[in-house]
Amino acid sequence: MNTTENAIDGTAAFRAARDRLLELQGSPGRAREEFEWPDVGPSFNWALDWFDVEALDNRRCVLRVVEDDEADEQYSFDELRRRSNRVGNWLIELGVRPGDTVMLMLANRVELWESMLALLKIGAVMLPTAIVLGAAELEDRVRRAEVRWVITDEADAEKFDAFEGDFGVIAVGGARGAERVAIGLRNERDLDRPRIDYGAAAEASDAPVERRAGGDDPALVYFTSGTTSRPKMVLHSHRSYPVGHLTTMFWIGVRPGDTHMVISSPGWAKHAWSAFFAPWHAGATIFVYNYLRFDAARLVEQLDRAEVSSFCAPPTVWRMLIQHGASSRPRALRELLSAGEPLNPEVIGRIREWWGLEIRDGYGQTETTATLANAPGESVQPGSMGRPLPGVPVCLVDQRTGERIPDDRARAEGELCIDLAGGGPINVMRGYFGNEEATRERTAGGVFHTGDVAQRDPSGRYTFVGRVDDIFKSSDYKVSPFEVESALIEHPAVAEAAVVGAPDETRLNITKAYVQLAAGWAEDERSAFEVLLHARKALPPYMRVRRVEFYELPKTTSGKIRRVDLRDREQQFARRGERIPNEWREEDFPALKTRV
Repeated sequence: MNTTENAIDGTAAFRAARDRLLELQGSPGRAREEFEWPDVGPSFNWALDWFDVEALDNRRCVLRVVEDDEADEQYSFDELRRRSNRVGNWLIELGVRPGDTVMLMLANRVELWESMLALLKIGAVMLPTAIVLGAAELEDRVRRAEVRWVITDEADAEKFDAFEGDFGVIAVGGARGAERVAIGLRNERDLDRPRIDYGAAAEASDAPVERRAGGDDPALVYFTSGTTSRPKMVLHSHRSYPVGHLTTMFWIGVRPGDTHMVISSPGWAKHAWSAFFAPWHAGATIFVYNYLRFDAARLVEQLDRAEVSSFCAPPTVWRMLIQHGASSRPRALRELLSAGEPLNPEVIGRIREWWGLEIRDGYGQTETTATLANAPGESVQPGSMGRPLPGVPVCLVDQRTGERIPDDRARAEGELCIDLAGGGPINVMRGYFGNEEATRERTAGGVFHTGDVAQRDPSGRYTFVGRVDDIFKSSDYKVSPFEVESALIEHPAVAEAAVVGAPDETRLNITKAYVQLAAGWAEDERSAFEVLLHARKALPPYMRVRRVEFYELPKTTSGKIRRVDLRDREQQFARRGERIPNEWREEDFPALKTRV
C-alpha cells in the first residue's frame, strides 16, 4: 500500500472513531465499553490528513480572535489551510528539515495557529514555549531541546541574541539583519543574532505541503511545569497527541459548529488540548479573547457576544469570577470545564447556583491527553475528577508494595496509573526526550505512573488526594493538602491557599497554611484568628491548620503552586530552630479553644 492509500485509510479510521464518540456524547458508559482507538496507519499526519481534508473549501469560521480594544479578526477553515501551507512551504525553502526542533513562542495571534499547523505538516518537532519565560529558562530549553529554529514575536526576538548555539530566529512582525541564517555559523555571545522576517512566508505557494513525517515520528516536545523538580521534556508523536486528543474532545463535549473558548496561555499543553486539537477534531470554532487585565464582567460579556457554547478555565479564573460576582450566565453556554488543578466543591456549587450549569472537572498531564473526567451526561460529584475516559485503562497502584489494587475493591487509595498492557493507549507520551532513566521510572511495572494519589469509590469515580510528594503524615495520619485547601477557600478571607507539613518533633509534621488573602482583608491578627478558627470548625483534629502565614504563593510560569518551595522554606527554619516571622500559630490564640 502506498503513502496516499495509507493517508486515505488513516483519515477514514480517524473520522469513524471521532464520529462514534460524538454519537456517544451523553452516554459515557457505552463510550467506555465500545470505543477503540483507531488504527490510523504508519504515516498519519493530522494536519494533512484531518485538518486539511476538513478545511478544503470550508468557509466556516475556524478561529476568531478578539482584542482588548474590540478588534475582531476571523479566519475560515480554508483560509487557515492555505495560510499554513504558505508557512510550511516557506519553512521548507528556508531549510527546516523533518526532525528539527522548532521553538514556537508566540502570543494568541493567527500566526501561532498557522505555524502549529505548518510545523506538523512539514515534520518539524514543535516546542511550544510560553512568552513569560525568563532568559535563563529560555536558554536552558534551547540547549536541552537542541533547538534549531525559533519562531517568535519581533519584540521577544532579542531575548535570543546572547544565547550560544547554531539556530535561526524567525521574527513575526519584522526583520533585522540577514534574510537567511547560515545554520553552520556559530553566534558570539556579544553579537546580535540575525533575524528572518516571518512576513516573507506570505509570498510562498499555498499548494499542499509535501508529506515528510507522520505516525510515530516525533511531533511535539513540551516541558513539564516543574512543580516538584526540574522540568522534563515530554515527547509526543503524530499519533499520541493528535489522535490521543479524541479523549479531550469527548470530555469537553464540543460538537460540530460549536464555539469553544479556553483560558490558557500558549506554550503549555492545555492550550494545545483545548485551543487546537480537540475543537478542530469536532469542526468547531476556537474563540480567543486577548484581555490586558482580567475583568470578570468583560469576560462574561465576550462569552455572551461570541455565543460561546463550551468554556474551559483554570480554577483561579473560576474563583475570580465568583469573587467579582459574575452571576449573569452567557446565553449560549452549554458546557463548563475546569482543568489544571482540582476544582474546589464550593466553586462548583456557586456557579451551579448562578448559571444553572455544572463545571465538569477533568484530569490529564503533559505526558498524556485527558484521561479522567466528569463526562457529558454524567452526574457531577463535587471534588471528584470523574471516571476514566474512553480508551484509557486507569488503575490504582499500592505505593508501598507496587502492586495493583483490584478494580473490585469497594474503596481504594493509591497512585493513579495507566495500564500499558499491549503497548498502552495511544494517548501516552513516547517518552522523556534525552532522559531514558526518567522514562523507565515512569513506566516501571507495566504502568504509566502519574505521581498523583487518588481515591476510587464504589461507583468508579476517582478523587484527587495530592501529589505523591505533597502528601505528608501528621501523628501517623496522612494529610492531603488539597482537602485542607478546599476547606480553607470556603472562608471569604481566603483567595488562595497552599498547605504543607511543617516539621514538628512530636507529630512529625503539623499542618501549615500559606494564604493569599482576598481583597479587603488585612494581614493582621484578626485575619489569622478567623482563618484558624474556620479551619478548626471545618476540619478533623489530625488535619487541622495549626499555623498560618499570609504569603505570595510561589508558582510555575503555568500558574501551578510550587509547594516544594514552601516545604523547603519550612525545613530551613526548622533546622535553624527559628520561628518564621509573621507566622501565626494556634497557641497564640487561647480563645480558639473556647470558640468551637
